[in-house]
Amino acid sequence: MKLSTKLTLFITGSKLAIVLLFVLALPFLIKQIASQYTNYTLNQQRQKVLDIVSRNGLDYYFQGDDSYGSYTMLKEEFIALLPVEPSLKMDTIKDSQRLIESDTLNYRVLSYTFNNDNKNYLLEIGKTTDSINQYNKPLQQFALFVLITLIVLTILIDLTFVRILVRPLAKIIGTKLTNRRFPFKDKQEQIQTSTTDFKYLDESLILLMNQINEAFYKEREFTSNASHELMTPISILQNKLENLLSDENLDGPTSLALIEMMKTVTRLKNITKSLLLISRIENEQYIRDDEVKPLLLFNEIIEEIDHRLEEKHIKIFLNISPDSSLKGMNKDLLFQLFFNLVHNAIKFNRDKGEIFINDKYLNNGAYEITITDTGIGIPKDDLASIFDRFKKTNLQEDVGYGLGLAIVKSISMYHQLQINVQSEIGKGTTFTITFPNN
Repeated sequence: MKLSTKLTLFITGSKLAIVLLFVLALPFLIKQIASQYTNYTLNQQRQKVLDIVSRNGLDYYFQGDDSYGSYTMLKEEFIALLPVEPSLKMDTIKDSQRLIESDTLNYRVLSYTFNNDNKNYLLEIGKTTDSINQYNKPLQQFALFVLITLIVLTILIDLTFVRILVRPLAKIIGTKLTNRRFPFKDKQEQIQTSTTDFKYLDESLILLMNQINEAFYKEREFTSNASHELMTPISILQNKLENLLSDENLDGPTSLALIEMMKTVTRLKNITKSLLLISRIENEQYIRDDEVKPLLLFNEIIEEIDHRLEEKHIKIFLNISPDSSLKGMNKDLLFQLFFNLVHNAIKFNRDKGEIFINDKYLNNGAYEITITDTGIGIPKDDLASIFDRFKKTNLQEDVGYGLGLAIVKSISMYHQLQINVQSEIGKGTTFTITFPNN
């Protein structure tokens, strides 16, 4: 999962968690706010009553009576003022019930005692809890709407920031890692970023790619030079051995020893030729301007290798479209590529086995050739390294030089082809070569 996706999911998830927590706590918060506001209102009304009493006296309320009581038309609020025992002291706000005109109602009541003209009086101011709670639901809806609006706004801001933040990382991945072909021929440009971590990553990748390139070119140069230098002494040694073998005075043991030496020299010469071929391919010393018809190419290969098919009684089924044509290729290299694959399909096949060569066009316009055999197969653990030089599978240790598939890989890379292999022990192997839409 991409870093930007993880950050997006985290930001969205955390915001949704906040919304859920707020929704669960909202009724309690609104209730507390309403209660505190009611207490504040009751205290304000108390202070107003006390100010009136201070200015106008208690007769302003009593008007000749011993006590005073009043309530609104809907009984939502009431006020009561009456004398009490001097020992009674109260200054509370709490919920309680009151009986008003035969109706028992729940009120939030402020009770407060005060002294006036050496007499103790009790002031009670009440507000029905129903009138307090009637605005709870609208307040909850309004608060939830404001919260969701703010959450959406912050998510958009965060996502925009995340995209801007990880944009240099996406450029680093796109220019340094994605769909890169080795060796890296283009010059590595640094990505402009103010993030120290991304800058360090970009510089490290550039340094690493340059070091890999340098090591690769040194290895390629060494392989090329060594192959060139080895061919001359090997050819001289081969000629000398051939001259010795032509001597009629040689005894039997000496002749056998010379023959074994000739085999070793021939093997060394073939290895050197293969390495030299790989080196020339990697140095792009071949021209790619041929138009190749795969059907004709495979017919040439089968004609050249037909004797090997007869030796193992192997049947080959060629199902290649006669209209298929490949442009921008090097015919000799392409011949070598498919020759090596067909040769391996014969070498590692069973007696009276079969080889199937098919082609098809993919939906994206690419062209695909598959070569399938019924041979011994390749162990799963060896599939990842079968194209390495001098690499042999556990089932093929005593066969060949381990360079045939390395040549196939080099030719494929030179023509920008994709090669895949699937295999099952005892059932066979399938090589798939995909040509891009050209």
